[in-house]
Amino acid sequence: MDKKQPHPMFKLATELGPLLIFFFANAKFNLFVATGAFMVAIVVALVASWMVTRHIPVMALVTGVIVLVFGTLTLVLHDETFIKVKPTIIYGLFAAVLGGGLLFGRSFIAIMFDQMFNLTAEGWRKLTLRWTLFFAAMALLNEVIWRTQTTDFWVAFKAFGVIPITMVFAMLQMPLVKRYSRDPETLEASDAREGDIGKG
Repeated sequence: MDKKQPHPMFKLATELGPLLIFFFANAKFNLFVATGAFMVAIVVALVASWMVTRHIPVMALVTGVIVLVFGTLTLVLHDETFIKVKPTIIYGLFAAVLGGGLLFGRSFIAIMFDQMFNLTAEGWRKLTLRWTLFFAAMALLNEVIWRTQTTDFWVAFKAFGVIPITMVFAMLQMPLVKRYSRDPETLEASDAREGDIGKG
């Protein structure tokens, strides 16, 4: 099934919207109300993405499931630790999947990022390694912040710090993407796009 290309503002709204709701709900009420609002917003964003594009990105789906699981634990047990450790679990999971794939000669970054690029096998290896290290660093950073700073600071960082950091890091990868891009597509590029980095 062909995926429809949504307006860039729609993509931004579905990604940033839930975080903004989380931030403002925490500022006006408390972390538990914010967690409930965040869970609802995530579900709405996933449903909206499916209705508009008939597709839900892998990263968004995995993130949504983890948000619902840890959000539920936070509300049921009335313990804010679960929602605070949730980003660590997400980043750690992505780092483990990408790093584990490299060990077995596979790159899952194409799947995680919806196959936006067509790179050589070497390009996928290098890009995967960089994102593996990035996710590991973000997991560590989240642990440091929620354990040493106030809840309000952690929420503000989650809402207004994570996305800019990720966007800057992603933009810094564009020279690598351009250097190892394959156009027109070749057999080797086809293998790389499918995550096979055993060649090259």
